[in-house]
Amino acid sequence: MTLVLPDGYQYVAASLLSAAWVIVWQIVRIGSARKAAGIPYPQLYAENAQLKENPAALRYNCVQRCHQNTLETIPLILISTLITGLKYPHFAAATSFFWVLTRIAYTIGYSTGVPEKASYSTQANEDFMFVDIEL
Repeated sequence: MTLVLPDGYQYVAASLLSAAWVIVWQIVRIGSARKAAGIPYPQLYAENAQLKENPAALRYNCVQRCHQNTLETIPLILISTLITGLKYPHFAAATSFFWVLTRIAYTIGYSTGVPEKASYSTQANEDFMFVDIEL
């Protein structure tokens, strides 16, 4: 059996590869925030006492939560983009890449320690995630 991918499917792969690089970038940000907050391994989040003592602990929690949220949504993005790309490769690649761009904006906003700064990019993420799924 031979699987023939449509013309333009390489853009689907490129858009998903860019999503993987966003995850790597988030991991680097977590390491920096962890070090600044003094949160030891393997502790996943800063606890309430640490939050009261250290303002960097809240920022660390936000960076960590942003990364966790990305890991929660990436399976749906991967599957829907790969499947949609079989019929509409350019559209799938464009929506996936747009999700990557909004995920970067979300990460920057949420990582400030003021989660409200991520509200616009969060809505864009959700809107385009469901456009990709509906196809």
